[in-house]
Amino acid sequence: MPQDNSNGVSATENAPRSFSDLESLLKDDIKVKVAGTRFHILGWDMHDTVYSKELLISNRANGYRDLIASIDLATYRRIPWENDVPFFLVSFLDPDTREPIFADPRGVLSKVTENAQSKGWRCIAGCEYEYFQFKETADSLAKKNFKDLQPLTPGMHGYSLLRTQLNNEYFNDLFDESLKFQIPIEGHHTETGPGVFETALAYTDALRMADNAILFKFLAKSVGMKRGVVPSFMAKPWGNRVWIHIHVSLRDEKGKGIFALPEDQVKSGRANAQYDDTKFLSQEGEWFLAGVLAGLPDILPMLVPTINGYKRLVGGEAFWAPNAVTYGYDSRNASVRIISPPSVPPSATRLEIRVPGADMNPYFAMSAIFALGLRGIEKKLPLPGPPVSQLSQEDKKSGKVQMLPTSLEAATERMMRPDSIAREESVFGNDFVEHFGGTRQHEVRLWNEAVTNWEEL
Repeated sequence: MPQDNSNGVSATENAPRSFSDLESLLKDDIKVKVAGTRFHILGWDMHDTVYSKELLISNRANGYRDLIASIDLATYRRIPWENDVPFFLVSFLDPDTREPIFADPRGVLSKVTENAQSKGWRCIAGCEYEYFQFKETADSLAKKNFKDLQPLTPGMHGYSLLRTQLNNEYFNDLFDESLKFQIPIEGHHTETGPGVFETALAYTDALRMADNAILFKFLAKSVGMKRGVVPSFMAKPWGNRVWIHIHVSLRDEKGKGIFALPEDQVKSGRANAQYDDTKFLSQEGEWFLAGVLAGLPDILPMLVPTINGYKRLVGGEAFWAPNAVTYGYDSRNASVRIISPPSVPPSATRLEIRVPGADMNPYFAMSAIFALGLRGIEKKLPLPGPPVSQLSQEDKKSGKVQMLPTSLEAATERMMRPDSIAREESVFGNDFVEHFGGTRQHEVRLWNEAVTNWEEL
């Protein structure tokens, strides 16, 4: 069973509580591996190209300074495919103040969860990844110039019992190595699309969930290297789609779900619910939902951070494309799906956020969802309109339904505007928005400068 450390975050099994414990734990080891979530936090991008805009953390003025990497003992694991080398995650601190860097992904999520803890609540989350697999290697990708890739299996085979027998060692390695690496899995199967898998990670405290989610990508790519497979978490590597569903809820200190109704209301539902779709959701749950919906357009780059991710949001008039501010009871047509009685027990009541792509940063995505939800509870926000079941396709065209930005450029502009909800201190604050938004402007600039194969002679 997972342990809880002093700040209530679910620690890994056998995680050391002190340096004395650490010395005992590592007494027979000669090396340790540590890692931090580097995405968007330094002075250069994922291709080691300096950002085109001077940002606040690492820049020419401060000489692209070093940061302090603070090892989180609660994240202790051993990497089974690397001879059980001990492994820890780090958070980044300012070298002068020793305070958390305002754009450090783990630090940002920790701040949000600590805000919830101050109210007596725990942030609980679960992630479901859908991702492609290609029968390629790093060398073959380069030789092909990343074109005409061979999917692991052909055809559309969602929930197939048979397709898992192809490449059986790789399929089972993903599951088995995850458990050894302390990433519990609830479900693992094929999904619709050539070579597509879905892996549902078991729910836990939000920070531990984000750790598990980011490390599952590392695991999948590491296992794939040994099996001649390249997994891709791009949102839309070709005409199909891949995304991630994030399930969220709040619990009190005794483990009771904040979104669940009291027992005496479970049969009939909540009398003062704004709509029938929310009558089996607590008042706090309805306010949380309203908060997510109110801020969703302003934090969209936190959920969809790449140029490619918006290819999922563009085109098609069907509501299953998560390109509008919509919600509904047990609705896969909506951007936010309410999961509550009667389809599940009250204890399983939660919200499923269906907008993010598999390329999102789980720390930032969960930070945005919980920060907006907590804001909704604090402000007792009403729902913006009726559920998706009461809307028509014409409501999108008429403006009755608020549409989400459909490009990274438009989403970043909205996030960075002066009255953006993202700029509120209870959400992300100005410094974070300027830094993170600057990294997204850099991506847009590189995209605008690129000549794609669509445009080539």
